[in-house]
Amino acid sequence: MESTAALIGRVRAGDSLAREALVARYLPLLRRWAHGRLPGHARSLIETGDLVQLTLVRALQRLDTFEPRGEGAFLAYLRHALMNQIRNEVRRSTQARAREAAVAGAAPEPSALEELVGKAVIEQYEAALLSLPPRMQEAVILSLELQLSHKQVAEAIGSPSANAARMVVSRALARLAEAMDAE
Repeated sequence: MESTAALIGRVRAGDSLAREALVARYLPLLRRWAHGRLPGHARSLIETGDLVQLTLVRALQRLDTFEPRGEGAFLAYLRHALMNQIRNEVRRSTQARAREAAVAGAAPEPSALEELVGKAVIEQYEAALLSLPPRMQEAVILSLELQLSHKQVAEAIGSPSANAARMVVSRALARLAEAMDAE
């Protein structure tokens, strides 16, 4: 399998097949990661799949400014861009709902994810994740959020084996827990 960095180089050179390969590689991962992150109230105007596609299209348009810093850098870049898209959409939807709620006298409802673990824990998790080195961030995202196998994580982060990737994930989760406890 061709590395992401090699594909990016080919896309920058105008190779449309490389662009298609990047989309084929990352679209399913982003869809899986984004699933459930866009609250129901925000879906009235846009669907999660639309945000994923928009994020990927914009990232490919801005590929000239992207600087790869390792095999997992592009996925981290896409995840960050998608989170920004989701936050923007939630902000738009929340503002609209707040106006409607003020008129109707009702309180806005939390998203399914917020109900499950609470908004504060999500923010704590995101902050702790950012405190990890990039390779560990990627390992956590791939394993925990995208639920990839250790073999798939190994391929993505350049570990020599599934067992080595399992150890990276294990150490990353331990550091993540410590960082979350510290907050």
